[in-house]
Amino acid sequence: MKKYIAIPGTNRAGSTNRRLLQFIQHHFADQAAIEIMEIGGLPVFYKTPDRSLPAGVEQMVAKLAAADGVIISTPEYDHGVPAVLMNALSWLSYGVHPLADKPVMITGASYGMLGTSRAQTMLRQMLDSPELSARIMPSSEYMVGHSLQAFDEDGNLKEEELVDRLDGLFNDFETFVDVNKNLVYNREHAMNDIRKLDLKNMVTQGE
Repeated sequence: MKKYIAIPGTNRAGSTNRRLLQFIQHHFADQAAIEIMEIGGLPVFYKTPDRSLPAGVEQMVAKLAAADGVIISTPEYDHGVPAVLMNALSWLSYGVHPLADKPVMITGASYGMLGTSRAQTMLRQMLDSPELSARIMPSSEYMVGHSLQAFDEDGNLKEEELVDRLDGLFNDFETFVDVNKNLVYNREHAMNDIRKLDLKNMVTQGE
C-alpha cells in the first residue's frame, strides 16, 4: 500500500479544503495510507544565515521524503494561493528539496463556483520551479465549487459526479506514481540541477 502526504493549503480550522482531504483520506483508505500534514504552525520564512531549518520544517521534510506522493488542496485568495502555503513551500525549497521529482496531485475547494482554478494554475507554476521540481500529474484539475454546500454532515461529498471524478483521478494518480518510479534519468537530472542551484545561491549569499 502506498503512503501519501496530504497538505491542506490553509491554517483555518473550518477549511473545506481540509474537509476535502479528510474525505479523500477515508474514501481511499483501502487503497493508500494518507496522512494529513498541517502547515499553519510554521514561522514566516526568512533566510537563516546558516541555512538551518525550524524543527517543524525538518519533520515535514522527513515525512515528504518518505512518501510515495503528495496531495495538495489549495484555497484561492485574490486569484492565488494563500500566503501560508507559499510560506511552507519556501521553507521546503531552502537547502532541502523533498518535493523534487515527487508525484503531486492538486485539488481545491472554494465557496464560489470556479473551485480554485486560478490558484491551482499558480500552484502548478510554483511546484514546477527549479527549487521545488515536483512532478505534477498533468490534466488533473479537481475542483469543488460552492464547497460550503458540497459535504454532508458526515463529511462526505454529496454529488455523485464529484465522487466519480475523484475516483478516476485518484486511480490515475496511483498509476502516475508507479510510472514516476521508473523515470530514473529525469530524477537524476532534476537533482543535479538543484545541486547546482543550491551552490549558486550559497555563493550569491556569501556563504
